[in-house]
This record gives sequence, structure tokens and C-alpha cells, in this order.
Amino acid sequence: METQLDPMKDDLPLMANTSYMLVKHYILDLDVDFKSKVIEGVIVLFFETGSRYRKTSSTGKEDCQSQFDETCKMTASEPCHIPVTNVSACSSKKEYNDFAVCGKGEEDTSDKSGNHSNKEQASGISSSKDCCDIENHGNKDFLLVLDCCDLSVLKVEEVDVAAVSGIEKFTRSAKLTDVSKELENLRNQIIHELVTLPADRWKEQLYYFTRCSQAPGCGELQFTTGTWSLEIKKSGIQTPTDFPHAIRIWYKTKPEGRSVTWTTDQSGRPCVYTMGSPINNRALFPCQEPPVALSTWQASVRTAAGFVVLMSGENSAEPVQLQEGILSWYYYVTMPMPASTFTIAVGCWQEVKKQSFTAATQTNTEFSLPSSQANFRWHEEICGHVEYPCRFQNPAARLQAVIPYRVFAPWCLVEHCEERLLHLIPECLSAAYTTLGTHPFSRLDVLIVPSNFSSLGMASPHIIFLSQSVLPGGSHLCGTRLCHEIAHAWFGLAIGARDWTEEWISEGFATFLEDIFWARAQQQLSHDEVKGQQELKALLRWRRLRDEVQNSEEDLQVLRPKKESTGELSESGASVVKHGLKAEKIFMQVHYLKGYFLLRSLARTIGEASYLASLRKFVHKFHGQLVLSQDFLCMLLEDIPEQKESGLTVESIFQNWLDTSGIPKPLLEEGETWKECQLVQQVSGEVTKWIQTNQRIRKSGKKKRKRDEVIFQKVRHRWCELVVKHKYVPGYGDVEKFLREDQAMGVYLYGELMVNEDAKQQELAHKCFAAAREHMDASSAKVVAEMLF
Repeated sequence: METQLDPMKDDLPLMANTSYMLVKHYILDLDVDFKSKVIEGVIVLFFETGSRYRKTSSTGKEDCQSQFDETCKMTASEPCHIPVTNVSACSSKKEYNDFAVCGKGEEDTSDKSGNHSNKEQASGISSSKDCCDIENHGNKDFLLVLDCCDLSVLKVEEVDVAAVSGIEKFTRSAKLTDVSKELENLRNQIIHELVTLPADRWKEQLYYFTRCSQAPGCGELQFTTGTWSLEIKKSGIQTPTDFPHAIRIWYKTKPEGRSVTWTTDQSGRPCVYTMGSPINNRALFPCQEPPVALSTWQASVRTAAGFVVLMSGENSAEPVQLQEGILSWYYYVTMPMPASTFTIAVGCWQEVKKQSFTAATQTNTEFSLPSSQANFRWHEEICGHVEYPCRFQNPAARLQAVIPYRVFAPWCLVEHCEERLLHLIPECLSAAYTTLGTHPFSRLDVLIVPSNFSSLGMASPHIIFLSQSVLPGGSHLCGTRLCHEIAHAWFGLAIGARDWTEEWISEGFATFLEDIFWARAQQQLSHDEVKGQQELKALLRWRRLRDEVQNSEEDLQVLRPKKESTGELSESGASVVKHGLKAEKIFMQVHYLKGYFLLRSLARTIGEASYLASLRKFVHKFHGQLVLSQDFLCMLLEDIPEQKESGLTVESIFQNWLDTSGIPKPLLEEGETWKECQLVQQVSGEVTKWIQTNQRIRKSGKKKRKRDEVIFQKVRHRWCELVVKHKYVPGYGDVEKFLREDQAMGVYLYGELMVNEDAKQQELAHKCFAAAREHMDASSAKVVAEMLF
């Protein structure tokens, strides 16, 4: 059934027709210009024919949706530096404005209210809705549709990969011919052989991808851009099989593009980074956004000397000087992942060097076995994903408790990172390994991002962004957030949701595992102390979930909003992410909290040890693949058949937890049990004491002492909430500072300032927003504006 691609303003369309053509590899060659706030360059895309047109192999296997059943071969991987040179010298010099079809490339089809539509472009190319149905419209030219937004596309051409010297090894024919049809087939055959090379030839594969990306063009392709897509065709080509499988696109981003944010860091220096936009990376480069489009990539990024380029990549890139004042940075990945996971950050970052004690910690914990690994040997079995150099099949990687890591920050925060962050990383990495086993990624960079970052953290392949808000105070907030983001290496990255509406598969697991990781990282705590902390956090999360359920739309509270249609795609592969553009959804935690409580409930039902063993089994079985909720639940319940008698089934879990709004019924029954926890009782008594103290101070009219201000620095967010709630005017300066410096946590405070209908508080909210708005990301600014105006 074809999905109706006419989304409301709150839905995110995934336009790429991945069922017809599936991108397998990207090569980006980019220049970053801080003066114009533009990233400009070239991207080359290598395709395979999509699942609807791919011939099934003799074994009956297809590579659609990660269903390979081949052995992952792995050799000792070393960084492979293959710099991508500027391809413009190899390609056509024809002026962009001579290209007849690109006249519509810069047109903005947003209406005046900012809502987006999918109107056809008046360029002579019909919409993807008409051209995707190839079986019914075989007389029409095939139209390749890519996800694209806020980009100026300048030129598109086919790449003549057959012109690459030495490429003959990837052809079955003895010699090249001049017959046009045969030459076109030969080019596509070369790409097919290249993208299907076995994993142990990954270095050779990257080398020839680079060589092919530098090959000359062999004909410009017609294109048009819409609000959400880039549509490309070649005259006379009617099927995906015959369409060019290697294309080159010249483009540049726009300063207002929503995939990256241009700002200054905490030291006042310019920087640009991907901040986890709701539209993902389609305003950074043309791509295929649907999760099924698992791909690898290489990227060369040039920028002025003094800037450091960090990126999702397996190698720790070292800059190469191309000319005076210009450096080039090269990264690559060999594990196929969705294009949405690609991350870049360019700024004057300073590396926080490891101290001697940190190095010792890393050395001592580098090789060890995770708990109970002797009982689990799934890593010796064949992987279930498409073939790539898999760390789960690498004996050395399987023993690596702490992967190599680096920390970067603006220079003014380097000392804070040395004191509060650096020593936590090996402890948290080791705890994660002890819990789940093999690290899916070979290295990790951690970056403290600018203050306008709207979250506490974000995980991407090989790199984690952390907000500066996690640094103040003790190690708990920093450590737990670091554990949360490390957990995403397994759940969210190595194992991804096949349908983006099932965010709980990523966030619920990470929230549950952050407690497990952090408990194991804090080896000095007793078992009872750990359990007390976890029960206290469970109570706080329950209250947060209760408050959110009471103050949000019911549709946004459902973890599986598409229910039985979850995971379904249209005939072309296009789909819509329900509520994907709804600004307030970004700040909701229902997917974190309900997902956490579901997993906590399952762990309590079958026992934590058995449950963690099932998680390890799930990781080994599904890493490198996309999953739906039932994939995990079915595997888990197969291991505990006795639970079926008590009514615990996939269907009952869907009904009670995933397919309904509000607080799940099993959780409502648990609401009173936390009062029995000793630590909860102690904290409740302490809160009562401070409330009474605050009331006495207000009655006496005395000002708070400086000592109290120091105490409250450790709980600044809660302090600000109390200042607003009790209209404590001397504390308004703390609120203003918090809203300026801690945007990752401060969005909710604007609502608190407005809801009291107090003139001074509303004036403070407007003042803070006016100062911060320019640097806030679009979603945060939209949410706050709706609160204020």
C-alpha cells in the first residue's frame, strides 16, 4: 500500500525511493567557510539496485534489511589514510548556469507560515509519486529521489568509473567496448562488484571508491529540488537497473540550513556542528534518510588552520596541510549505518590530554572478559548482518574492555574536563564492556559542545557530544550521562530501529543501561547503596513521567504510534515519520521513561542476571541490523517460556506498554513501593527540611548566605525551579545565568517563568530569550517562543 506523502507540518517525510535504488557508500569532499557560514563541495554516491529490482541469488538470499547470513571476515585493522583530492579538476568545467534543468534548484517552496508542502516543481520533471510506480508507468523515465532540504544543488553528473586505471579487475568482460549500452552496463557492473567486496578487502575497497570518485564525468543528469527532496533522471533510462549507479553532486549548504548550527564556543571562537536536528543530515548533504539505507562513507574536509575537524570515523584523523593556512582532515567508516548517524564538528577544539593515572587505568583494563562471558559463545557464530569488518568477529576486539578515546573542549573548559570527565571515560567504557561485551566501535571521541546545544548529550558512531551542563558539581551527572551515551553504541547505533517512531528501542535501553553501567563503574559502593540509588532514580523518573503524561498530547505518549503498521514502507520505500517535526516532541522524555520502566519490569520479572544475559544474546544476534520491538520481545520470551503461563506475551506487552498513552497499568500498581526504600525516605526528609527552612527565611526577611549559594551550585537546575516556584527574587540572577549557559536543561524553566503569570518572572523570561535566541537551535527557539508569545 502506497503511503500518502502529503504530511502535516508535524510529520517528517522520508522521500528517498530506497526500494528502487539503495545507496551503499558516500564520498564527501567539502570546504568549510566560516565567513560565509557555508559548507560547499562534492558528494559521490554509489548505489545498488533496490530490493524490488534485485535478482535473488542462487542461495535465495537478499541484502535487503540486513538479512545476510555470511561469515564476517576480519583482519587486524589499521588506519587507512586515502585523502580525497578535489575532483573538480577531473570533471566537466561547464558553467552551472548553463545547465538547463537546475534553474529550480534554489527555489524555496515553504509557504509564508513556514509550513511545508510537496508541490510539484515546474521543471518538466513529474513528481516522485508519478514516477516511482515503474511497473504501471514503464514508458516513463526512472526518477531517483534523494532526501534533501536547505541545499543549493549546482550540478549532477554520472561518473565514468570505467575510466579508472586498474578497474578491469572488477569486470567480467575481457575488454571495454564503445557500445553505449554495454558501457553503461559495464559501469554498473563495476560498482556492483566494488560494493560487494568481502570484508577482508576493505582497504582495497576504500582505495577504489576514492579512485572512482575522482573519475571524470560522462554526462550531466537532469535534476530538480523540492522542499524535501532532490529528484534526478537520465533521459531514456526507465528502470533502476539501467540508471547510473555512481553519481556526483556539486552543492552547498545554506547558512540557515537546519542540519548544522553555526555558532561560537564558550571561548568565543567560531564553530559549526551537527546538533541532532529533527531533519537529520539532509541539509548537510543529499542522502537517503530511511534507516534501511545502511551505508558506509569517506569524507575529506578542508578548513583554515587552527580549526579541528571531528567526525564519525574509525580513524583518528591527523590534518594534512594542502597549502599555507589550509588543512585537510580525512575520516572513513566500514560499518554500514544510516546516513542520519553521520556527525561532524568543526571548531578550535583543544584536546584534553590523558593524565598518567588515566593511562594506567586504560592499560590495566584493556583486556578482560565480560561477566559470565564463559557461558555465552554467540560471538563464535556467524553474524546476521551484511558483511563488513565486524569487531564481534575480531579476537583482539572481543577482549578490549577500554577502546582508545580522546576528549576535546573549548580551551576555557579544558581544566574542568581534566578534573571531572577524563578519568570517568575508561571506568564507564569498562563497565559497559563488562555488561554487554564487545564494543561495536573501535575508538571514541568526546566533545564538549557549545552552550546552545539543546540536549545533555548525543551519541554518534565514534563520537559523543556532551553539554557543558554535565560538568559542574560531582561526578554523578557527568558519569551517568556518559554511560547513557556509551550505551547508544549498542542500542541506537550498532542496533537501530527499523522504524524511527520506535525511539524507545534506542532511548529506553540507554536509560535502563546507564544505571547498570554507572553502578559497575562505582566499584566503591555496596550492593545496597547501588540499589538504593537505583530505586531513588526510579521514583524520580516515575514522577517525571507522571508529570509529562499530565501535560502532553496523548498521541505523543505512545511508544509504537503506528501499531501494527510499524515498519511498513510504501512501494517506493518512502514513508513518513509521525510527529517527526513536532518541536515539543524533542524535549519529551516519554520514550526514555516508559521504555526504561518496561525494561525494568522485565528485568524484575525474570531476574537481573538472566535479563542481562538475554541482552548480551540480543546484541550478538542483531548487531549491525535494524529491528522492531517484537524482535527483542520474541527473543526474550523464547528464553523464558514459563512466563507465558502468567500472561506475559508480546501481545500483552504491546497492549500495556507500547500501543497506549498514559502510564502503563503495571507501573501504576508499583507507584507506592518506592516509599519503602531507605534512601527515598532520607531524601524525602531532607527535602521537607529545606522547604521548611526556605519558609522560615522568607518570613524573617533575611537574605540567603553566600554559603547557601555554594551548596545550591551542585543542584542548580532544581535550585532555579525552587527560585521560580517561590518567587525568590534574590535568586533571579541564578536563573538568568542558568538560562544563558545551560540551554540543554533550561528550556523547561521558561515555561515555569510564564505559568506563574508574575510580571517580573515573565520579564526575566523575555529578557533571557532575547539574549539567547540567536544561538538556540530552531526547535528549542520554536518551543520557547510558543511559551512566551
